[in-house]
Amino acid sequence: MSDLAPARKGSSTALGWALTVGCNMIAPVVTYGQLTDHGYGEFTALLASMVWPVIDLAIHLAWRRRVDEFAVLSLIFLALTVVVTLVGPHSARLLLIKDSAVTGLFGLVCLATLAAPRPLMFYFGRKFATDGTVEGAARWNDLWQYPTFRTVQRNLTIGWGLAYVAEAVARIGLSYTLDTGQMVTLNSVLSYGVTGLLVLWTITYAKRAKARGAAATAAAAAAAVGAA
Repeated sequence: MSDLAPARKGSSTALGWALTVGCNMIAPVVTYGQLTDHGYGEFTALLASMVWPVIDLAIHLAWRRRVDEFAVLSLIFLALTVVVTLVGPHSARLLLIKDSAVTGLFGLVCLATLAAPRPLMFYFGRKFATDGTVEGAARWNDLWQYPTFRTVQRNLTIGWGLAYVAEAVARIGLSYTLDTGQMVTLNSVLSYGVTGLLVLWTITYAKRAKARGAAATAAAAAAAVGAA
């Protein structure tokens, strides 16, 4: 039975990632292409493509049977997307620009939390770097007392914030250069590509910081033993 638990957990994780990729990358592009090929306008096709991320969010909320800070964050940004979609002229290009503005807003939120007691990436880390239990969260919270840990969390927040602001600026610029069909595909690829690179950078940076911290602790312990 102990061997089955990790396998089931791995299968559940893989299914979750497949659902995310399918609903947020593949399905929107296919939906947009099919609708425009059958005579629907670009704006209508874009709005229809937005249904898939909503379905993804609903499935995950039903699957996990609880609402955490990340589900709430997704709902907030979904609401912002709906609001900016309804504001102003209903042109496909402006809709793409507004979608990029939401991404840029997330980057600005990251940077703004640097002025808060704890930056946004601290809470992301507590979500993904712990086992989700009360004890695991408490251990993560206790790490805040160490200066090196605080520096890592702030640097990660700076990196994510600047990356998303830069991505939003690039997407807005490209919206005036490429046609709508190309931008629909590029939006999905660029958005998740940047996120994937940020996740990879976060894991690598955190591991290196942890290794440096362990080496510094070992050196301090050896020095203390030598002095004694």
